[in-house]
Amino acid sequence: MANTPYSNFYLSNEVEDQFNSHLDLMQFCKPDRTLTGTAGMTRKINIYKATDGTEKLAKGVGNTKSIEVSYTQREYKIQLAQNRFKYYDEDAMEDPMIVPVGVRHGATDMFNTVNGDVYGEIKKAKRVLLASKFDFAAFTDAVSMFNLENLEGASIYALVHPKDMAAIRKALGEDLKYVEAFAKNGYVGTVAGVNVYSKKDATPGAIYIAKRDALTALIKKGTEVEQIAKNNRSEDAANTRENYIYTRKYYLVALTDERYDVKITAGTASASTDTSVSASKTYYAADGAGYVAVTPGEGDNPKTKGWYEITAA
Repeated sequence: MANTPYSNFYLSNEVEDQFNSHLDLMQFCKPDRTLTGTAGMTRKINIYKATDGTEKLAKGVGNTKSIEVSYTQREYKIQLAQNRFKYYDEDAMEDPMIVPVGVRHGATDMFNTVNGDVYGEIKKAKRVLLASKFDFAAFTDAVSMFNLENLEGASIYALVHPKDMAAIRKALGEDLKYVEAFAKNGYVGTVAGVNVYSKKDATPGAIYIAKRDALTALIKKGTEVEQIAKNNRSEDAANTRENYIYTRKYYLVALTDERYDVKITAGTASASTDTSVSASKTYYAADGAGYVAVTPGEGDNPKTKGWYEITAA
């Protein structure tokens, strides 16, 4: 007796349910469902910034400078993440858990792949705060670099490796307040208005603090599931009773607002003595309580620019 295939509706629900059962980094992205195109196509995204231009003027005197808008254009490739689960009719007949477990793992595998891309964008933070320990002062200084007047409703989060979470607890003591309602979802506390989340595959020794709308997730459509079973498989597959379940997702994740993404790490900053730019180095300018990576122009002199070089601890 041949196996009766699961309905695609059921499989889609299984995938979506599992995708939301972990700490989903997509919740920290601003959603944009206008993505069009196919896998591998280029999507150009402009990162804008503007200079100040307001001046206090005397009678009869006009402005000497203007607000100037510039942008950095980045190119991203539309991603197609897909996995395949293969089983035989006999597998499903012998053990009814084969298909559900395979589908669930397909969902988890998809989840990890997309999460990896989101975290990869967060790690592109150009703003750096150097701190000897992950204490209340470090979090406060990092948030101050966002230059926000009102933190209410700002939705700021931090992603922390479990090993660093222990260091945070030791440094904060009673300052770390646990919120039981969120603990089961991975939310372990609030520090200086920042929601702290433990992420087991985060980079040890580095805490990334970001505002929710710093990243944009462009999504073509939701997770798609396709089942190829006996009624539409090849003659050879039908002869061997093979079945395939494909899970796929078209998406693109981009850091679209660099102002609201800060990396806290240990290290030292020293004034650069270079008189010309070295292609192998990253230079930083002072930025509030920390530093921000700069893009050198032709002929720039790091020493006269007052730039810094950061050495990891």
